[in-house]
Amino acid sequence: MSDYSEIPIQDNEPEEFGGDPAELGSEESIAFKEVPHNLEAEQALLGAILINNEALEKVQDFLLPDHFANAAHNKIYAAASIMIEKGQLVTPVTLKPYFQKEELLEDVGGATYLAKLAASAITIINALDYGLLIYDLAVRRNLIELGTDIVNKAYAFEVEDTSKEQIEEAEKQLYSMAESGVTEGGFQNFKDSTTKAVNVIGKALQRQGKLAGVTTGFDSINKKIGGLHKSDLMIVAGRPAMGKTALATNIAFNCAKAYKHDKDLGIEHKDNQGAVVAFFSLEMSADQLASRILAEQAGLSSQHMRQGNIDQDEFNKLSRVAVELQDLPLFIDDTAGLSIGALRTRARRMQRQHGLGLVVVDYLQLLRGTGLKGRGPENRVQEVSEITRGLKGLAKELEIPVIALSQLSRSIESRDNKRPLLSDLRESGTIEQDADMVTFVYRAEYYHSQQEPDMGTPEHMQWQEEGEKLLGMAEFIIGKQRHGPIGIIPLRFQAEITKFSDLPMGDDYLPEQFE
Repeated sequence: MSDYSEIPIQDNEPEEFGGDPAELGSEESIAFKEVPHNLEAEQALLGAILINNEALEKVQDFLLPDHFANAAHNKIYAAASIMIEKGQLVTPVTLKPYFQKEELLEDVGGATYLAKLAASAITIINALDYGLLIYDLAVRRNLIELGTDIVNKAYAFEVEDTSKEQIEEAEKQLYSMAESGVTEGGFQNFKDSTTKAVNVIGKALQRQGKLAGVTTGFDSINKKIGGLHKSDLMIVAGRPAMGKTALATNIAFNCAKAYKHDKDLGIEHKDNQGAVVAFFSLEMSADQLASRILAEQAGLSSQHMRQGNIDQDEFNKLSRVAVELQDLPLFIDDTAGLSIGALRTRARRMQRQHGLGLVVVDYLQLLRGTGLKGRGPENRVQEVSEITRGLKGLAKELEIPVIALSQLSRSIESRDNKRPLLSDLRESGTIEQDADMVTFVYRAEYYHSQQEPDMGTPEHMQWQEEGEKLLGMAEFIIGKQRHGPIGIIPLRFQAEITKFSDLPMGDDYLPEQFE
């Protein structure tokens, strides 16, 4: 931060420039670029605070001590803020003891400088405008510093620091800068809040109460949750082989397909029941994920496709489906070991470029935090907490739903009833706390198939009968929902093509529960 040692209190009337205009275009004046700052504005604002402490209320939500270009002003603003927060009166007299031996203030006239500041005060009415000017100039200085840092790193050409990583780091810092100290936000009056709520309910009414958010593609799920709501973080958890990735892929595809369908009908983006989807696949490659979707839509076994065990007619069918689906607004990022910071940066970029409406992360435990060292359990809990907060923050910032897949702990395997509970979530405290909705995918068929008795025994016949009832059955369990009921939704699962679908069954499959 620059330190301007000479800070004369400026007169209100600016001096007129009396030099030769040609001198303004000289080589020396062009070469010199002054760091953006306005000492007069800083002096005027500090003076206003010293005269009327209520002036601080106008700027304290966004203006920090570091935003002042002069180090002495930084110290004065910080001290005044602390004293006012404690309920103390701030004047040149009350501040004087804190700055009698302050070297920064000695350079500009000592404690008497506080009195000069008060003499240059503006009215409290103009305090906000001066504060915004000081903040804007501080952002400009930070941009210059960031730009210089980017240039220096690019010239350094470190082998381990690729250009792609430098771009992502620069974007992250830019957005971090944009988010900190913003003047928007704060309290909203109840009238504005209720107006927004009524608008959301009105949209649901126009859709005959079927959907208030983005569609999942499953009528039974939409009926229970009203669609995927903006700013919500939804967790889809399950043990391996339960089909959580398949379900997430189905939802992502259904959402993208619905968006394209509505867009082709001329429905505006804000009224579209689908969404542009970003699928962050940290476990599977993009082509593997695409193969799953193709298998599902073509009705072909994904295993046979992988092994090339299909005939020419099936391949032709697959090719036709691929052509039909290639324009879907579904984007896949299969970068391994992605950090939560990089994910948020890429999601923001996607929203700018394509109007992103849904983020899917497969899966949460494969994301990395930022800045945490060590592999101990305490650090891991902190890292997961940072990741879930980051995903929830992304949902709120972009005003879109975020679906994050999560693994369950192995303790579920040691009990007889293997239907998952909230307590089965890994690092469940932070995940359950930050999520707006926690759901589970459960297939009793999978566990039943692993308990086959000896052939020819009465137990084996009973096992077969039970297996026929469970064949292709799956459960979508809502374990937590902030805005609605919890309970179990039955689904059909075709394992050979990794496809979930609605199961025609009444609501009495399991009694509805409420938190």
